[in-house]
Amino acid sequence: MAAPAERMKAMRERRREKGLRELRLVIPDARSEEVRKRIAEQVARLDPEDEIEAMRWIEAVTDFDADTPR
Repeated sequence: MAAPAERMKAMRERRREKGLRELRLVIPDARSEEVRKRIAEQVARLDPEDEIEAMRWIEAVTDFDADTPR
């Protein structure tokens, strides 16, 4: 059997042949108290009027996209 590194390399090559590319994301861990505190502080600073405007825009775009034939 091939070594794990060789199997991963072969898998990546097969994906590339299909036009795919591996993407890794590193995101904040929402289970961390420090991260949750930082998020809460950022949310508290949001301007409610700006958020309402953003939600209206998102809803308008969503409605527009729903009318587009696929």
